[in-house]
Amino acid sequence: MNTVLRIAIGEAFFQARKALNEEVPTEAFSWLERAHILSQRMPILHAQSHWLMLRAGWQLRDFREVLSQIPRIMAALLFSKIWVPLGNSGRARVSAFAPMPTSPELQRLLQGETR
Repeated sequence: MNTVLRIAIGEAFFQARKALNEEVPTEAFSWLERAHILSQRMPILHAQSHWLMLRAGWQLRDFREVLSQIPRIMAALLFSKIWVPLGNSGRARVSAFAPMPTSPELQRLLQGETR
């Protein structure tokens, strides 16, 4: 993993945790979607993004989000190295299999990381 990508992922997780600790789950989700997209090919970090989404969903009392994240955590651990839907935000209200458009900034960060 290149240094710039590592820093971007670290910052996204840091800001997401900070928002969760401050009980601002909607802000956490913005950072977690970014962390999810950037870490999709890294099983542990990918699963971590889903775990934190589960926590954010819990804070919102959004049980659809909570329940949806459980199988996604397992899938992240098992399938991240095989196939991922690039750009997918990881949220419950989007298909776990649907690729999504990625911003030019995230595309630059991911350059060379995708297969």
